[in-house]
Amino acid sequence: MGYTLLRPDEQEFKPPSWRPEEPVRRIVELPLHATMRHSRANLWRYPPGSKGRLHREHSQEEVFVVVDGTPSVLLGDPPELHEAPRGTLVVVEPGTPLRWQNDSDADALIFAYGAPAESRPEILE
Repeated sequence: MGYTLLRPDEQEFKPPSWRPEEPVRRIVELPLHATMRHSRANLWRYPPGSKGRLHREHSQEEVFVVVDGTPSVLLGDPPELHEAPRGTLVVVEPGTPLRWQNDSDADALIFAYGAPAESRPEILE
């Protein structure tokens, strides 16, 4: 077919397949729905008070788009906390520590795109 189209009513948010014990965050894993050979992409839902894991990618460039809400992102070494309202774009180079979190009182949706597709994050906390 050459493309995949997932409308909002077709997007089921679940715990990540690689971390099914994830207590709060939910994800739409696009590689489970589309053929993605050279990159990966996911749509993350961060409920109020949730946070990801502080990590760094060694070979993958990552691009994030805040689709909804006002999450924050911890970036760099030493880490700096940045508020990221809807529409914010964040580009993270390989080797840069990062962690998303939602300190607001509403859900946040974050689209994450990375290339190359291989991801072996180093967990820093």
